[in-house]
Amino acid sequence: MRKKLIEKRKQHKLTQIDLAKQLGISEVYVRKLERGSRNPSITLMIKFEEFFDLSMKELFPDIFLKENDTKCIKKLA
Repeated sequence: MRKKLIEKRKQHKLTQIDLAKQLGISEVYVRKLERGSRNPSITLMIKFEEFFDLSMKELFPDIFLKENDTKCIKKLA
């Protein structure tokens, strides 16, 4: 669950449908992004970043965890 993304959407008083329309994506995709079952492309992360004026690392922290970085994993092994 991407709590920051959901929090920012609600702060802007947007439904998932509203956010989807604003960003030119489907409501289903917004739901999957918020649940964390899908990861956005870099292009879409930039759209979110600009829309919410918040860094993609803050909006999608799970994507940027060191555990997900294969270079870090190789260094630890």
